[in-house]
Amino acid sequence: MNRAQVQDHLPGLRRYARMLTGDRWAADDLVQDTLERACRKWLLWRAGTDLRAWLFTLMHNLYLNQRRGAPPLHLLDGQDAAAELPAATGLSHDTALDLERCLQRLPPDQRAVLLLVTLEDLPYTEVARVLGVPVGTVMSRLSRARSRMREWMESADQRPGGVAPVPADAARTPADAPPALRRLK
Repeated sequence: MNRAQVQDHLPGLRRYARMLTGDRWAADDLVQDTLERACRKWLLWRAGTDLRAWLFTLMHNLYLNQRRGAPPLHLLDGQDAAAELPAATGLSHDTALDLERCLQRLPPDQRAVLLLVTLEDLPYTEVARVLGVPVGTVMSRLSRARSRMREWMESADQRPGGVAPVPADAARTPADAPPALRRLK
């Protein structure tokens, strides 16, 4: 592992950290902590394996360790977060802000899978390796995350002013409840 190899993965690490934490400063700290750990543990990386997946695994594990016992995340600087979304997405600032808020409302395990698959374009097998879960769990979490995001974004579009729905930890009302599943034969 050399410096150039790691530098190639910095933009992806920064994106992932930014979306995990919802805060620019916390994301920078997480990236720095990840790089420090990578330097200390570089002998554990096996040449010929995917350096990107190894770095994302280090970051994800550090994030989980830092979050243990910490209060729930809140989007503190949502204006900054929405401004950092790529302009090529074609999203308005308000929509980008709603998207950021909805992402932060997802349970951490679902948010991690959604970000690694959609933002970092990792295949399911790599995401499973990074998170230490079976591929089926990755697909399940991704499906639930996409459904929730779709539901929240649609309800935000229908509300006056496009305001995102109530926080996930608030009591759900019958109108917020997910649709009942139907059994098909």
